[in-house]
Amino acid sequence: MALAERGCPGVRTAASPARGLTDQAAVEAAGRREQDMKSWLSRLYVQVFIAIVTGGFVGYFLPDIAVTLQPLADGFIKLIKMLLAPVIFGTIVVGIAKMGNMKEVGRIGVRALIYFEVVSTLALVIGLIVVNVMQPGVGMNIDATHIDGSAIAAYAKRAEAQPGLVGFLMDIIPTTIVDAFAKGAMLQIILISLLLGLALVQAGERGKPVVAVIDSLLDALFRVVAMVMRLAPIGAGGGVAFTIGKYGFGTVWSLAYLMLGVYATSILFVMLVLGSVCAWTGFSLTKVLSYFKDEILITFGTCSTEAVMPRMMAKLERLGCEKSVVGLVLPTGYTFNADGTCIYLTMATIFVAQATNTPLSIGDQLVVLGVLLLTSKGSAGVAGAGFVTLAATLSSIHTVPVAGLVLLLGVDRFMNEARAVTNLIGNAVATIAIAKWEGAFDRQKAEAAYRDRAAIAAADVVPETEARHVLQIPTVVVP
Repeated sequence: MALAERGCPGVRTAASPARGLTDQAAVEAAGRREQDMKSWLSRLYVQVFIAIVTGGFVGYFLPDIAVTLQPLADGFIKLIKMLLAPVIFGTIVVGIAKMGNMKEVGRIGVRALIYFEVVSTLALVIGLIVVNVMQPGVGMNIDATHIDGSAIAAYAKRAEAQPGLVGFLMDIIPTTIVDAFAKGAMLQIILISLLLGLALVQAGERGKPVVAVIDSLLDALFRVVAMVMRLAPIGAGGGVAFTIGKYGFGTVWSLAYLMLGVYATSILFVMLVLGSVCAWTGFSLTKVLSYFKDEILITFGTCSTEAVMPRMMAKLERLGCEKSVVGLVLPTGYTFNADGTCIYLTMATIFVAQATNTPLSIGDQLVVLGVLLLTSKGSAGVAGAGFVTLAATLSSIHTVPVAGLVLLLGVDRFMNEARAVTNLIGNAVATIAIAKWEGAFDRQKAEAAYRDRAAIAAADVVPETEARHVLQIPTVVVP
């Protein structure tokens, strides 16, 4: 024992094996922690969150550099937009071909449009009520005749070019098929896709090879989307850095009350209205928000819902929604279901009236509401489109001075984040709700997707395809 205590060679102590095991366990624990950290950092929402925070610091402390970073966000959005037309086209065509029933297509379309109109009207009404309660513009006493309107001249010119109802309907019909895809005109692409999908249903067996080719192409396109989405943190970080670097937090504080109102109303709408839709149709809003957290953060950073549309379509299919419902409802919702934009439009319109001491009776405000029911359609998707819609609305009602939009110019980008995220959540909930109402929702797939959402977040999301050149088209049912 004494030899062991003096550390003589060849003599082992009783503690040596235990100490060796302890050291090995410590190494294994450190390895597990390192692996867990790598796994956590590989998740897209974590990368995007880090990029947004970093972009905020760059924008605040290095504004001269930050204002040059907008091309990072624009480039990412352009990469996604170049894939939108073929992805939407393929999803709708294959979905309708698999559905095989023209009456079912019409029923889903009508149900979706009714849902969009009801929910977007609720968004407009809620925004109108909150802005009248909060009165963010009262006391500013801005003289509209002394406002320099040159800063919004470009927006006013674009607003004047907006077509009326007849022009809007005629614009749905493309000049040529190629022209619709070249311009990325979403409604025109949806029309072409619907017609081709129905034609392939009528073709029956002869249409199978065409559907199989389109489905295989769609699979390849989603793999390209997965590659592009790896750049999402760069795009989101660059967008936030540019916004803060150009406009600064000083601009935010000057209209903080209005911004607080828009953000609070958006949260209220999501929790009350969309939460009620979720409860009514039997799924959890909390789970939906958790499942789509990657897309929410990317939309917040880029201020564009189009940046995540292909990934949203893939994840909705993973969640158990049938491809036909996803293809019909989600792209249409991007045009007709802009809930966040509706909230912003009513609040911004009444804010300008309050700030410029323009009296609006209840009747006048109802007129504004009616006009916004029309002008709000087609304003979602692209950053800044809501501001053009607002200019078009004020120009058409001739009551609230258009020059008052100058007051919003500095903070519009910050409020755009709230309305874009609300639009995204609204369309996700709409697609799931309509899928459930149509009996086109697989609850077991949904539960599996909710359980594995961490793995899905870390992986490249590609929808499941059944074609593999042997797609089975159902029996054709022609009305």
